[in-house]
Amino acid sequence: MELSTFLTCPPNSLDEDAAKLLASAWQVQHVTKERNIVLQGVANSMETIVLEGRLTSSISDPDGRTVCVGFYSGPCVVTPAVARTRDGNSLVSLIANTDALIAQMESSALTELMLNSEPIREWANEILQHELARKAEREWCLAALGGADRLAWFRKTHPHHEELFSHSNIASFLGVTPVTLSRLRGAERNNALN
Repeated sequence: MELSTFLTCPPNSLDEDAAKLLASAWQVQHVTKERNIVLQGVANSMETIVLEGRLTSSISDPDGRTVCVGFYSGPCVVTPAVARTRDGNSLVSLIANTDALIAQMESSALTELMLNSEPIREWANEILQHELARKAEREWCLAALGGADRLAWFRKTHPHHEELFSHSNIASFLGVTPVTLSRLRGAERNNALN
């Protein structure tokens, strides 16, 4: 998808002039499958839009265990830098799960555009609010729901992702093992047959 088209389509819906101004500030590039776009713990101040393809974000602990914390299926905006960095360093890694087309710009450049354009400011603030609400909803899901209900929540919140992303990433995102996810899916199939 063309960046200017993405910026003028719902839910973005910037007017043509604001979309043109914003689109001109991004650098579009192709990335290959399995490429690390952002590494946890490394300085990163880039904003990212996925125009085509799929990415996941993850967090690794010192022992090398990795937890998937986000899915991005283009076209969409990746979690804004302010919500995924601390002291300029990324809190997550971002990897391409497929070949992808992405657009990036420095966070400071976006801030400058936000200061000078009310429509761009409203667009960026809406994305940040949506992302914070999404993170809070996932935290609630992990704290309040059992495995079967987490899977149901995932399907409702992320329709089609079950077919687009690996089940190991989905299991990690839901805080269950891949074996547990397989059992939950198997139990559903068995219940549907009975």
